[in-house]
Amino acid sequence: MRTAFFIDGYNLYYGLLAGTPYKWLDLPALLTFISQIQNPASETVQVNYFTSPVLPSLATRGIESKEAQDTYIRALKAKGVVVSLGKHRLEHGTAPRYIDKHTPASRQDKVDIWDLEEKQTDVSLAIGMYRLLAKQQNIPTEERIEQIILVSADTDMTPSLKAIKEDFPDIQVGIILPHREGIDRGVPGSLQNYASWVRKYIKVDELQAHQFPNRVPTHKKPADKPHYW
Repeated sequence: MRTAFFIDGYNLYYGLLAGTPYKWLDLPALLTFISQIQNPASETVQVNYFTSPVLPSLATRGIESKEAQDTYIRALKAKGVVVSLGKHRLEHGTAPRYIDKHTPASRQDKVDIWDLEEKQTDVSLAIGMYRLLAKQQNIPTEERIEQIILVSADTDMTPSLKAIKEDFPDIQVGIILPHREGIDRGVPGSLQNYASWVRKYIKVDELQAHQFPNRVPTHKKPADKPHYW
């Protein structure tokens, strides 16, 4: 079963990897492993990764965080992953002042904030899934993707999955939630409604077993695992 993966990098990082020693993750190997547990006939044809560049001014380690992300992206590309970059929008905004959880938010009492928003990645991911399936209608059947696997828990993906199930009913749609075992989170119903199957979490031993080597060869400078990862 020819399979294409679509990964929400932001969702993956904060849902699965933040605060762990498993950030140097070999995504193609891990996702292939999981998909073949679900269906041994699964064959990885594409791995598509969507994210936005780190803003050093807001990152925990400043420029080091940006350099670590850049290095990881080079490692992914060296393994054949297609990386699509969006951007962050950082602008002045206002929000209701927080007093305590018992005090309702009030539009009459606002404070100035920095409004940070990731832009383009969700839309690019959704369009990417749909366009792949739409464009392949003109290629031989044996070369077509038969299964799309979304790696995300973001319910903003629901409209695109609904469109795929309606317009391409023969396509299998799998969802791998970027949740670590031991963290009790439900399956978003709106995603589950349009999925052929859902993997609810990723095991720690699976993360441990699917790490890149400390040095990943590339066409240019090798990608070395960041020292603090």
